[in-house]
Amino acid sequence: MNLQVILNLAVAALLLAFLAVQQKRHASFTVRVFSALGLGIVLGAGLQLLYGASSEEVKVTGEYLDIVGSGYVRLLQMIVMPLIMVSIVSAILKLRNASSLGKISALTIGTLMITTTVAAAIGILMAKLFNLSAVGLASNAAEVARGVYLQGKLADAQALSLPNMILSFIPSNPFLDMTGARKTSTIAVVVFAVFIGVAAIGIAEKKPDHFTSFDHAVHVAHTIVMRMVTLVLRLTPYGVFALMAQVVSSSSYADILNLIGFVVASYCALLLMFCVHLAMVSASGLNPLRYTKKILPVLTFAFTSRTSAGSIPMSVQTQTERLGTPEGIANFAASFGATIGQNGCAGIYPAMLAVMIAPTVGIDPFTVGFLAPLLAIITVGSVGVAGVGGGATFAALIVLSSMNLPVALAGLLISIEPLIDMGRTALNVSGSIAAGTVTSRIMGETNMATFASNQELQIDSTSNA
Repeated sequence: MNLQVILNLAVAALLLAFLAVQQKRHASFTVRVFSALGLGIVLGAGLQLLYGASSEEVKVTGEYLDIVGSGYVRLLQMIVMPLIMVSIVSAILKLRNASSLGKISALTIGTLMITTTVAAAIGILMAKLFNLSAVGLASNAAEVARGVYLQGKLADAQALSLPNMILSFIPSNPFLDMTGARKTSTIAVVVFAVFIGVAAIGIAEKKPDHFTSFDHAVHVAHTIVMRMVTLVLRLTPYGVFALMAQVVSSSSYADILNLIGFVVASYCALLLMFCVHLAMVSASGLNPLRYTKKILPVLTFAFTSRTSAGSIPMSVQTQTERLGTPEGIANFAASFGATIGQNGCAGIYPAMLAVMIAPTVGIDPFTVGFLAPLLAIITVGSVGVAGVGGGATFAALIVLSSMNLPVALAGLLISIEPLIDMGRTALNVSGSIAAGTVTSRIMGETNMATFASNQELQIDSTSNA
């Protein structure tokens, strides 16, 4: 390790210490997260200005920052499956009503899939307004390599069908799925948790003593898991800082400028779809400005971490503690939203790619004959998209191969992929929260006193959560 890297890490340590001081002084969670975001951008920009994005100093510094950034993400991923398991079982035991469970599932999944269709339509509209096309785009070595990689993954995408996808939701080995071994592991764990909860309700009258003991055990497990969530979420500002510094320091501004049209069009689509989410929330009778303020911290984390699945713990806690959504609905929305109907990764992104790539094989993308099947494939294909890195790529492979378009051309966007993926992930999480919020309002379960309050997430050192 050379002197420059040591100095870089010393500066990073000082900035992390500043964030620690903020926490000791009980600055609000929102203030700490946005302070971390700003400091990460400043450090990342400074590193790139001093050394260059591809320099060894930036690379080595990034590897050490990755201990904080990726380490934080891994801690979140560690608690995702236990959180889903105990929270859903606990919620079902409280519901004691199978019909309510069915309504919650139908409303949540239906909202996620409908919004994905709307997101795809918005992506198509932006591609049209910005005249996006892959015709004539040059390829560098990295983009060619990425194209070859995508071509190699094509067989997996083509082998995927809706019946097979639905079948994959049923866990043959729930303990394997609790390791996150499959793309649909999150949903499989939800299904297993539902079975446990329904089975427990079934013995409530026949064996009340056994049910009471189980209910107590679940309550204890739930309390412990939520304490784990609290401990991990306290690290959010540090993780956001490190992740943002890495992204900014290693991004190629030249590549971004070369594909600036696609970047701008993508973010216009993302912002427009976020407005659709706010319109849904407003239509349900909630103040969209207050709602936005309450969900900003979790969207900021999703933006910097680029993981929908890793955002589940914070999403659940935001919905329950700040939006007044019952825990059962919040868990269903966050869990399903990390795998089904991702508005950014499975909606906007593959739609824009398909419209861009179609002209390269002589197809007019703006005809009913092209758009109708495209929207249908995107909606159906959005079921089972992984909530971690690579979900958008897999969604694009499904759509492009189904539309008989050259999948290798998707590699042309590799240089700006991280920049766009940040916005896509934030929109995915926004969509799942909006689905939970709307479902809660339709079911008449929202705690309006909680929504109206200015309460922060309970993750301070003084919290008993």
